[in-house]
Amino acid sequence: MTAPVPAGEPAEPADRTEPADRTEPAELGAQLVRAVQIMDRLRSPGGCPWDAQQTHSSLAPYLIEEAYETLEAIETADLAALREELGDLLLQVLFHARLAEEAAPSERFTIDDVAGDLVAKLVRRHPHVFADTVADSAAAVATNWEAIKQVEKQRNSVTDGIAMQQPALALAAKLVSRSSRAGFTAPLPAGDGIGERLLAVVADAVQAGVDPEQALRATARAYRDGIRTLEGSDREGNDPATTRLEGQR
Repeated sequence: MTAPVPAGEPAEPADRTEPADRTEPAELGAQLVRAVQIMDRLRSPGGCPWDAQQTHSSLAPYLIEEAYETLEAIETADLAALREELGDLLLQVLFHARLAEEAAPSERFTIDDVAGDLVAKLVRRHPHVFADTVADSAAAVATNWEAIKQVEKQRNSVTDGIAMQQPALALAAKLVSRSSRAGFTAPLPAGDGIGERLLAVVADAVQAGVDPEQALRATARAYRDGIRTLEGSDREGNDPATTRLEGQR
């Protein structure tokens, strides 16, 4: 189910030119403002009863579901679906921000606060664009980003800030990657259990520059297609036992 519907930004450098047909920012943001207004109407008295009952916790499953549906659209290169799913993700942002307006004064924030924090972060972490820092490669940008984040967060461990609720393969890859990026490689847990073997495979994937979560999902998708092929053969009266799954050995 899909849930219902800072100021101070630095000026562009003087030598930067914009395309003549670039849409004006006010036009680009008009529907965003409308979406905020609609979300407020849905949540306000006299609005939608379902929306009025929701909490951050009750909406959490929808956020995860919409994120995965967005990922599916990306991995299948379906731009029409991506447009729709990005809208559903935006709805989740608007919904959670609207709920936060009803929090206690010490915890309350608005969608403008969310956007303002994002603007400030983007400017702060792109000093090569908005200040005088030099970063002439993607690798240099990533290094600067991590250094700035470390100063901001004041974290004691490279593992701080890693979401432990994420899928296990992605979690393992993030831990291995953070360890490697910090300049050391922690020894993998010893043992021959499934968990230890999976972690070793993840470590190999990270070292090879492969996203293990994405790789396994692509393989699982191919396996699903093979299952559907067998199902089709069965419906056509063929013996599925004689039909090999694509790629099966």
